[in-house]
Amino acid sequence: VKKQVGAAEIDPANRTATAYVSRSTDLQNVPVKELKLGPAGITTYSPEIEGTTSFETVRLVDVTAHGRTEQWRLRVVPTDVTVRITQCDAWARIAWLAADGLSDTEMCFVYLRKGDTEWLAVPDVEIEGGTFRAKLAGLDPETTYELRAFSDTDSCDMREFTTEAAPQLPNAGFETWSTDRSDILYPYAADAPLAEQFWGSGNPGSMTLKKLVTTNEKDPRPGSEGQYCAQLKSQYVAFLGVGKFAAGNLFSGHYAETKGTDGIVNFSQPFTSRPVALHGWVKYNRGKMDYIKGSPVGMSFAKGDPDEGIIYMALGRWTAAEYGGTEQSPVQVYTRDTKTFFDPEGKDVIAYGEVVFTTSVDEWREFTVKLDYTATDVVPTHLMIVCSASRYGDYFTGSSDSVMWVDDFELVYE
Repeated sequence: VKKQVGAAEIDPANRTATAYVSRSTDLQNVPVKELKLGPAGITTYSPEIEGTTSFETVRLVDVTAHGRTEQWRLRVVPTDVTVRITQCDAWARIAWLAADGLSDTEMCFVYLRKGDTEWLAVPDVEIEGGTFRAKLAGLDPETTYELRAFSDTDSCDMREFTTEAAPQLPNAGFETWSTDRSDILYPYAADAPLAEQFWGSGNPGSMTLKKLVTTNEKDPRPGSEGQYCAQLKSQYVAFLGVGKFAAGNLFSGHYAETKGTDGIVNFSQPFTSRPVALHGWVKYNRGKMDYIKGSPVGMSFAKGDPDEGIIYMALGRWTAAEYGGTEQSPVQVYTRDTKTFFDPEGKDVIAYGEVVFTTSVDEWREFTVKLDYTATDVVPTHLMIVCSASRYGDYFTGSSDSVMWVDDFELVYE
């Protein structure tokens, strides 16, 4: 309706639509600007409601579409609030803002760092009817700001918000490595407690058959301050005639155990901030598949098909009770059981992004995994990063010629 405050409330269960207006509004003169209670183009209303102005009482309207008619109740309710902030979700360098205001007025947000005196206008405000929203970028991590919303000269009470921390990944340049008595190579310091063993690999499993699938190489990306990178080499791992194909891999989490020739891996690490992307450096040699055991549902492979590499990242709210891992790394994958494989569209995933390598990358180049969030107001509990020289290595499928090199990872927050 004209001069509506905020968005209308649509209640399909009770077939009620409610619009709010300021307390000073004359309820005998409230023009309806738009009504949509059915499929566009085929819905009819009786009586015709657009142009109706009197809402001193509830108005009834019959809504007809697809041969069905429903009776809806239309209400216009006065409110003392003409502008209010409805959303303020603060990440490390971004805040997502939304507010209700009085339609057909100028609506905006202003903000300042707490302790400053100059209010700044939030740019690129999107207005739709009586609602407005914006993405406020350029903020500093772990900093408190003050926010106000305006509808013409009316303003709401000031709202404080504090941005999240912007942590980086441990051993992101893959400079720290260690071995144990079994000659297993680990991407962390020998004396690191479990909580600081961020990266894991399939080496504890492949070394039961006397091979390493992940190693440190003196081939850092150009301009790196370090001297190593991580090399992930897919290969057939066998000892005394017993073995399986193993993808070169690196991931956030821990290798749990080996059962026969199958591995159990606990993915993810504790993490409560919300980056927008993962940036890093990569090289990749793409081989042709020479080992094929399984494939995802609906897919099939033949020997000689080109392999693919993948780097993906996810944020979620997984628990060990539901996903079988540990409190630190709750997402457990058992390579014998495809039902345990990670699902990027799972209910507890709040952000996901991937880069798939369908060609060889002969020289070091930068890559960016952009995260797609399902919601802006949900805080994760864990972060998952997986790098694999053979995308379908979980199915023991890939090429023994596929090799991936990665270096200097960085989380991007804006």
